[in-house]
Amino acid sequence: MNTFNANFLFSEASGKLSKANEEICRPEEDVVSFMVCKNSQFAVESFLTGYLLQHNVTPDSHATIKTLYEKCLELNPKFNRVNLSDFDCRSHQTENRDCTDPLKVNKCLKVANDLEAFLKAENILN
Repeated sequence: MNTFNANFLFSEASGKLSKANEEICRPEEDVVSFMVCKNSQFAVESFLTGYLLQHNVTPDSHATIKTLYEKCLELNPKFNRVNLSDFDCRSHQTENRDCTDPLKVNKCLKVANDLEAFLKAENILN
């Protein structure tokens, strides 16, 4: 059952990340930063949660991106290749963060893309 849930979350995360990448490619004046940020945050949270579920770890319902990442790191030290130090939302629940600063939005999107690339390199994602 955890594999099914993990695969569902991976699919949802990839979809949200794709939407974020599409949005950021629009003309600058048309970009909705909030959409890029929230889709990126959702992707990161879902990738991390999916990884944990795939490894039979059920995250706490109030887990933050930071705590999810730390649990992933415990399972696989290679997660240190994904740098969350610039990810301002790592200590907060995603629904409580406001993101409109273009620099923060770009950092958030980069983390999401880096995490997806890492999971692909680890053969977790296709």
